[in-house]
Amino acid sequence: MVTTGRKLSVRVPLNSYVTAFMVGSFFAGLFVYLEFDRFAYSMFVLSWVVVPLFAFSDRLVFDGKRIRRTGILPRIWAAITGGRSRLRIRDIEQIDSATLRIIRRGGNAHYRFRTAIRGRDELFVITSGGSDHRELLTAILSSVPNEVLDQRSIDLRDYLADPKEVAMKASFSRIPEADVLESTLFSRPVSRKAIQIGTDEESDSEELRMLGNELRVAGRIHQSLEVFRRAFHRERANAHLYFDLARCLFVMAGIRRDSKLHRRSVAALRLAERHSQNDGNLLARLGETYFQLGDIKRATTAFLNAIEKGSGYLGSRGLAEIALREGKLAHVVHQFSSAHENAESRAAKRFSQSEADYFSNLTSDSEYMDLEVHRVNLVNSLSTAGRTALTVTLFGLIPLIFGLVADDSLLADIGWAVSGLALIIWCVLKVVCRMLASRIPYDIAATDN
Repeated sequence: MVTTGRKLSVRVPLNSYVTAFMVGSFFAGLFVYLEFDRFAYSMFVLSWVVVPLFAFSDRLVFDGKRIRRTGILPRIWAAITGGRSRLRIRDIEQIDSATLRIIRRGGNAHYRFRTAIRGRDELFVITSGGSDHRELLTAILSSVPNEVLDQRSIDLRDYLADPKEVAMKASFSRIPEADVLESTLFSRPVSRKAIQIGTDEESDSEELRMLGNELRVAGRIHQSLEVFRRAFHRERANAHLYFDLARCLFVMAGIRRDSKLHRRSVAALRLAERHSQNDGNLLARLGETYFQLGDIKRATTAFLNAIEKGSGYLGSRGLAEIALREGKLAHVVHQFSSAHENAESRAAKRFSQSEADYFSNLTSDSEYMDLEVHRVNLVNSLSTAGRTALTVTLFGLIPLIFGLVADDSLLADIGWAVSGLALIIWCVLKVVCRMLASRIPYDIAATDN
């Protein structure tokens, strides 16, 4: 476990605060239009002064032992719902990372990553940004065991670096720029003599693999592929190289929308599986990748092989997710129970046991299952209704703007009424959805019955 000697902090994502600012500004304008000056002034101060102050004071702080939020609103919400605004590192049960968006500029891709940290029914979100975010995220990810991390989080832990430093490493290794590689990387080998001249013969395959992954995470996909190509000149039968190459090809296939590259990436995954030998952890990560691609058959095979090779927790958890997708709740209970037996950390044991208990209660108690099904369906229905209300709000702005510009009170009244009512409905639905997002505790449901 890695601990820091000082506190690291970053601002939380501002999505909720921006939403509150926009809603407050809308109602401030509405009250001005209705000549409710006191309410208008109050909403203006709330949205333009109080909300920004709350936003800039709300930070995620990590002191090496726990993560906590310093914002006033999260503390109030935690007090209302009985939650907490802090989480110890040893209580982290899952960390999942996702790519928010990809922007292509000059042959390179610019990523933003969203990392969700879960434990003890709490959720903390970190969105990638500058050096402070990298330092905080790396410190947290390095402090938890591998079994609570997904593959993207492992990539961020091991390969997330300053893009300028990564570009400098590529330059020192004499890797051509993306515009040079664009016309040569996917052509026949005979046309790539110019690229071969600059090859760095001093780097071994592991150093090249590290550089290739750093370039991939930094969005320099063309250079990453070139580095992996050079690494294969040093060592061919390396399962980790094939696995990393496959994920790099997946990114390139998505950017270029090239089905041929996608097939090559799948072929690289199969080569990684063939050369994996006794590496159970790699097999589990291969199963995770197959599952994300929708190849359930190969994912099942990889997870079963991972269990045989000693990665029981990741393999069993993966099989539980497959069984859940297929609707086999009894298999889900069995696999989560097996994951509990093979887990090494207390948090992983607690997570797998709680999942096993939850799905066991679903299978054994039909009334509890009905409650949960109704809750999930209600949340989905309310979410759909909320999106509809937000759409109506946006459409209501059209007559509102035209009415204000053209000094047409009828159009303005219609716009204010439609947008205001729809926005109120949207706000209520958002709060209700958030309150219904958590599972119904079985003890409460059994007591009510």
